[in-house]
Amino acid sequence: MDELLNNYGQTIKDARLAAGMTQDALAEQIGVTTRYIMAIENENKQPRMKVLFKLIRALKISADTIFYPEIQHADKKREHIVHMIQLCDERDLQVVMATVKALLDTK
Repeated sequence: MDELLNNYGQTIKDARLAAGMTQDALAEQIGVTTRYIMAIENENKQPRMKVLFKLIRALKISADTIFYPEIQHADKKREHIVHMIQLCDERDLQVVMATVKALLDTK
């Protein structure tokens, strides 16, 4: 448990960098100070549940990334695509389906 709590700051930082966000941008998006984001990432400050929820949503990562980091997901790109699809509305899903179908039909 202690190891998990000591590593989630780096997980948040890695996800933020992968999303191409600055600490300032992330802080503004979730309604906290930049210093608070810095403390989470660098000092392993444990955020309140409300803040953790906002972080997960803003960074578009699975909660498993935070709570089960020992599970190594072999294909992060596919996992990220699945997560993005879950955020789509019905119209977006139709576009995604048509696009994937067209990609597969060209093979």
